[in-house]
Amino acid sequence: MLELKNISFEVKEGDRKIDIIRNLSLKVDSRKFVVITGPNGSGKSTLARMIAGIEHPTEGQIFLDGEDITGLNITERARKGIGFAFQQPVRFKGLEVIDLLRLATGRHLSQSEACDYLSEVGLCARDYVKREVNASLSGGELKRIEIATVLARKAKLTIFDEPEAGIDLWSFQNLIRIFEKMRADIKDSSILIISHQERILNIADEIIVLTDGRIEKQGPGKEILPGIIGTESAMAACDRIK
Repeated sequence: MLELKNISFEVKEGDRKIDIIRNLSLKVDSRKFVVITGPNGSGKSTLARMIAGIEHPTEGQIFLDGEDITGLNITERARKGIGFAFQQPVRFKGLEVIDLLRLATGRHLSQSEACDYLSEVGLCARDYVKREVNASLSGGELKRIEIATVLARKAKLTIFDEPEAGIDLWSFQNLIRIFEKMRADIKDSSILIISHQERILNIADEIIVLTDGRIEKQGPGKEILPGIIGTESAMAACDRIK
């Protein structure tokens, strides 16, 4: 279980201090598929980066399974079981897809095992397992390869920061199918997604609406979603998927 207690985050702009996250507390229970949404600039991605350890709170504490991880960096948190998928997956010239999967598992994954993970995200394994992770891959292909590495890691908590960003409609439809399967197969782990997209919100066990760095609404997805459909929270990113 993830727990945030009285988290705040501020940045300095000249002599001014700007509050991004304001005294925020929340819990993400095990075996939950949770989506955080809200208007642009509400602090969603900053919150995700703080949970992952890329940023550190100005105030407050972060706990994973009861352990205070506030002072740990991204590598240390990854070892504790937190996985993070970026909006734009990183391209690695000279590194093959199978190498990424081996890094994710921390062992010498066989080609057959690597193919199993790629098949789970809808990629023809024979065509991709030895592909170089470079500019020859599309945004949608990179996104699915990154999700395959997430599956291979078997993290306690996996965070996706706006996974729909930069992909076309066909890739987005495949992404939804992958998330639906991940939701159906969830066991002792949790999934936390930052997203505006209604189809992703529709999968959520729980939805958290963030506004101006504070939680505006929080509750079961079926209760929260009807109240935000058509609002900026739900629709702000629609123009990105075409």
